[in-house]
Amino acid sequence: MRIGQGFDAHRLVPDRPLRLGGVLIPHDHGLEGHSDGDVLLHVVATSIFGALGEGDLGQHFPSSDPGLEGMDSGDLVARACGLMGERGFRIGNLDCTVIAQAPRLSPHQAAMQQGIARLLGCEAGRINVKVTSTDHLGAIGRGEGIAAMGVVLLEADSPDPE
Repeated sequence: MRIGQGFDAHRLVPDRPLRLGGVLIPHDHGLEGHSDGDVLLHVVATSIFGALGEGDLGQHFPSSDPGLEGMDSGDLVARACGLMGERGFRIGNLDCTVIAQAPRLSPHQAAMQQGIARLLGCEAGRINVKVTSTDHLGAIGRGEGIAAMGVVLLEADSPDPE
C-alpha cells in the first residue's frame, strides 16, 4: 500500500467558468490557473503522484509550459492514473475536502464524487468528497479563493508491484 496527500488553492477571478471535480458549478467567478484551475482534480492527481513518490503537479505539468495553458484537469488525473497503473497500483480509497465560502457546493458533491470515480476507473464508493467553509475567516472566507486537500490510499494489483 502507498499513501499520498495533496493540497491546492487558487484565487477566484471573474470571466472564468468554475470547475470542481470536473463538474461545472454555476458561479460568477472561476478559478485562476495555468490549467482550468480545478483544485479538486489537482489534489487527486498530486495525491497519486505523492503516493508513487513522483513529486508534485508542477514537476509533471510546469506552469512555464505554454502548451499546457487552459489544460483540462481531467488530463492531469489521467496522467497520474496511467503512471499508477504502470507501477501496478489501483485506488484503495480517496478522501478529499473542498474549502469554499461560496458558492454552496453540497448540491454538487455526488456529481463530483461520481466524476472522480469515472476518471480513476473505480467504484464511486472508494471516493469521498466533503465540502466545508471557513465561516468567513481568511481569504477563502472573504470569497477570494477555493482550496482543496485530500489523501489517497493506493493498493498493489499484485503482491510485489515494483
